[in-house]
Order: sequence, then C-alpha cells, then structure tokens
Amino acid sequence: MDHSDRLSAVLTRFVSEPIAPVAQTADAAAMSRGEPGLPERFSWRQQEYRILDVMETWTSIGPCCSGSREKYHRKHWYRIRTEPKQIMTIYCDRQPRRGGCAKSRWWIYIVDVG
Repeated sequence: MDHSDRLSAVLTRFVSEPIAPVAQTADAAAMSRGEPGLPERFSWRQQEYRILDVMETWTSIGPCCSGSREKYHRKHWYRIRTEPKQIMTIYCDRQPRRGGCAKSRWWIYIVDVG
C-alpha cells in the first residue's frame, strides 16, 4: 500500500497551513546528516504541540531548478503523533515559495479526524 492508498483509508482533514517550530527544539542529529531538524514542539492555530512519536517518514524528489538532470529532495514528510492528542502529516519544504509565506518551511498537510 503506498502513501496515497493509506491516506485515503483514514478520515483526514486537509489543512495546508504553516506551523511555527519552537526555538531550540530542532533535531540537531538530523541536521548534521543534512536533513531538516524536526522540531520537538511547534505552534499551530495558537496551540503548542509536542511530537510524541514519528510514525513514518518519506521524501518527495524533484528535478533541479537550473535545468540539470539531477534530482533533489524537495520535501521531507513526517506522520506524527502529538500531545495534545492528534495524528498529523507535516512536512518541511526545503525551498520555501516566494511571496505570501516565503519564510515558512514547516507545514501541516493533513490532520486525522477518525
């Protein structure tokens, strides 16, 4: 079962909103491997969440923006369990978009509701 099959089997709510990692809570070991530092805590909609468990991880790969044939990790995805009790899929955008939320690297993609 791939990710899209698994996600469709669970009742989810599409969110696509930025989150604010709490300062000094990033995973330094991941950053030393060249991966994003998943925050231990983050704020979303004026509520602070603590990540209790990373249930699954995967990446999205895309072509080089300069026209080369190389492929790069574009997004790092995490299916997480939090306190307060939620199951969410969040991701880190390695190349945040220009405009609107240009500085937002961390996003909630979906929240399980069932």
